[in-house]
Amino acid sequence: MLRKIEELNSDSEIDGLILLQPVPEHISAQRLILEINSSKDVEGIHPYNLGRILISSPTVIPCTPAAVMYILDKIISDYTGKEVVIVGHSAIVGKPLAISLLDRLATVSVCHIGTSMAGNLKVHVESAEILIVAVGKAELIKGEWIREGAVVIDVGINRVGGKIVGDVEFEKAKERAGYITPVPGGVGPLTNVFLFKNLLTIIKDKLERR
Repeated sequence: MLRKIEELNSDSEIDGLILLQPVPEHISAQRLILEINSSKDVEGIHPYNLGRILISSPTVIPCTPAAVMYILDKIISDYTGKEVVIVGHSAIVGKPLAISLLDRLATVSVCHIGTSMAGNLKVHVESAEILIVAVGKAELIKGEWIREGAVVIDVGINRVGGKIVGDVEFEKAKERAGYITPVPGGVGPLTNVFLFKNLLTIIKDKLERR
């Protein structure tokens, strides 16, 4: 696989690469990602591209955070001081989202397994004006925890009894939320759109360098 990535990196006819995951257990996905040329990283998950988010100078942004921010920007005109709670701290969703929202002067709390183990997840969720959940655990967030009028973005995709459900208990949460994204049909389709947007950005940058 490493040889194939090297070959694709060197091919001037190839503009973008995607690593389909999960990969077999004996293969390190992180090692493969590191080998992808950052200028062909359509998903925006190479450390170089993630690092540019830290300095508020992104080139391509991971597709799911980009989709979430697109939705939020349609709802929120001013993030200043807004209480944002992100449940999930992955390198490709939770952390980039936290940085993006900090750049907009929101007050951001990031919850994770440690928060849950300490018994503090519910109290954090209850405080959220904007709640983003991306952990991959079906209906982890209970509807009664949702603050009245909150904006709820559910990134989770889980299969339960032949159905696809999110990380938020949707039917109960929608009674309290001001806005809530469904699963399926919420963040997911937009993620695909931003994958192609990243590809267009990469192609544009390539043409400008000629």
